[in-house]
Amino acid sequence: MHFEPAVLQPTAPTEQAWCFAFHEGQVLLPGAEEAIALLPVPAIVFGQAPRHYLGRLGGIDCWTLKLDAVPAGWRALPLRAAMMALPEPLMLLAGRAAQVLEWERSHRFCGVCGTPTEALAHERARRCPACAQVVYPRLSPAMMALVWRGRELLLARSPGYKPGSYSALAGFVEAGESLEDCVVREVAEEVGVQVRNLRYYGSQSWPFPHSLMVAYTAEWDGGEIVPQPGEIEDAQWFDIDALPLIPPRFSIAGHLIRDTVERLREAA
Repeated sequence: MHFEPAVLQPTAPTEQAWCFAFHEGQVLLPGAEEAIALLPVPAIVFGQAPRHYLGRLGGIDCWTLKLDAVPAGWRALPLRAAMMALPEPLMLLAGRAAQVLEWERSHRFCGVCGTPTEALAHERARRCPACAQVVYPRLSPAMMALVWRGRELLLARSPGYKPGSYSALAGFVEAGESLEDCVVREVAEEVGVQVRNLRYYGSQSWPFPHSLMVAYTAEWDGGEIVPQPGEIEDAQWFDIDALPLIPPRFSIAGHLIRDTVERLREAA
């Protein structure tokens, strides 16, 4: 299904709509407890609750809205769990919807003078009527680096990870820093090694709460693993045929690790 993003609803709305409704940060799904599915519904199904237009998916209008209560016949599910189960087009839209609502929630007041902001009709932005400050949906760029050495991958885990689970290194980009500089710095800070031959892999919008993950592979260039206290619980070199539990493919980390394993196998 092709998605066409938009801010303004077309003059001829579709009878059915994809409605990404949220209650207390959780996405609402219809039907039985065991079913994780989202289908187009009549556009008025959630009444006149304030909403944001997202565009059209497969020629059908898409909306996101926040509700004060869960309607009868619907249930709330954590966004991460829903995204892992939904097909990719809906997974990506659910993340977009959540970020739009989080942006609205966190920018109700001007960060310069404290005046309540107002939504602009022609673009996704909020403007302060007092000082004219304009704010757009916030994105926080973050790098992800998968370090390799021969047939080994350097994987790490933070204290909050699922037991036994490891992933690539990641960190937020600092002001005035390029993505490549961030990779080199974060790898050195988190595990104490140096890298070279950075190669861009891909990117993913990550709605927890508003990150843009930019992934690289990097070749080990020296140094022994020294986990950063308080940030890295454990970090190790793993042979590509003896990996620990890694993230699923719904995250870019899951794709990055699996695709790099295949590349290293083909190069062996």
